Amino acid sequence: MKGKDESVSEFEERLAGIIQALKKKYPDASLELRFQNGFQLLVAVILSAQCTDERVNQVTDTLFRKYPTPERFLEVPVEELEKDIRPTGFYRNKAKALRSCCRVLVDRYGGEVPRDIEELVKLPGVGRKTAAMVLGNAFGVQQGIAVDTHVKRVCQRLELSRAQTPEKMERELMAKIPRDDWTWFSNAMILHGRYTCTARKPQCGRCVMEPLCPFPEKNI
Repeated sequence: MKGKDESVSEFEERLAGIIQALKKKYPDASLELRFQNGFQLLVAVILSAQCTDERVNQVTDTLFRKYPTPERFLEVPVEELEKDIRPTGFYRNKAKALRSCCRVLVDRYGGEVPRDIEELVKLPGVGRKTAAMVLGNAFGVQQGIAVDTHVKRVCQRLELSRAQTPEKMERELMAKIPRDDWTWFSNAMILHGRYTCTARKPQCGRCVMEPLCPFPEKNI
């Protein structure tokens, strides 16, 4: 969505500049979660809710050795799984979500993570954000843009979208961002929101997009 006083051509020119600046800053933007396959990334993203990627990585370093497949998550008592993921917080809800997700993976998909967003979002606890992250980063499949809190904040400040829901913002961004860049764009925005365009005291003075950003409360 174009800014308040922008023409369509002015918005498109500014968007092109934003993408160019992002690519210079984050040419190979990737997730900070560690994973070796799609199933591991799916588990890691579920565990990352209300938890830092650093803490999730600490847990999954040993978790993935103990639970290499969806079947394994279903073989142990839930209390044991809860104990193994407790450091990520909300461990009872996450253990329930993981087991429900793994049950469907085993029963409907032969233990394999589906490579289609419409199938992925059928898994318990998996929304479009998680599905887009897994598809793009684990399989190179561009079927969505993952809109988390960082992506939402940065895009709103840049006036790339005024949408208040992740679903609506994703639709708007998918219409504006080249499809080949969807996963990269999401990853870059996550990194930028995490380390530069922070919720409190954004580092506008060192932001590569500052000249293109209409955010009225810049910290420079």
